[in-house]
Amino acid sequence: MIEEIQDYLIRTKELNKSYPGPSGDIFALKNINIQVKKGEFVGIVGKSGAGKTTLINMLAGLDTLTSGEVWMNKEPIHLKSEDELARWRGSNIGLIFQNFHLIPTLSLLENVLLPLDFSGSLRKNSRQFAARLFADVELSGHIKKLPSGISGGQRQRVAIVRALINNPAILLADEPTGRLDSTNAENIMNIFCKLVTEGITIVMVTHDFSVLSRFHKVYLLEDGSMSSMTNI
Repeated sequence: MIEEIQDYLIRTKELNKSYPGPSGDIFALKNINIQVKKGEFVGIVGKSGAGKTTLINMLAGLDTLTSGEVWMNKEPIHLKSEDELARWRGSNIGLIFQNFHLIPTLSLLENVLLPLDFSGSLRKNSRQFAARLFADVELSGHIKKLPSGISGGQRQRVAIVRALINNPAILLADEPTGRLDSTNAENIMNIFCKLVTEGITIVMVTHDFSVLSRFHKVYLLEDGSMSSMTNI
């Protein structure tokens, strides 16, 4: 068991998530087993309602599992308290949401630095690091703007910068291209592929089967069950 955990940066074992229903439990996830090694770009693909977002929330410790195990960066997420999970997320993972979740009254730079402010880890060099990340996604000239002053594709790039501001080992991305046109979606995928070459491990959920060739590994979710796994 210990050797298996050490082989993977992300690992779930017989993960289940269910809710009580009038005729018995309703399963959002059923016996999910995934393994992700350091530096892999892994896709979790499925139609809307398949359980993809629920799985991402489980990996991030944002929701509690019904049974099973979740190991992230050798940490037993399923055994941690809420306070422990909050501290762990702040130093280990970056989260990218489909709806960007940018605060409209804050500048782009302020949005990016907000997680560090909340966690008490804002440092003198944080602004310099943020500026470098903005440059990496070609947004250097926009950092003082409000979210309403940039396009949807640019807002998603800001969300990526915010996810990277704590220098995480793992990025979890929930439909990051779902609201973008094909050109902006391609730009986001190019950024992700570059991050993977730099050593970041990415798990991305999507319903877009056209991006499968970008992943090292693909898991297919159907009605809460992992029906297949494909190596690209």
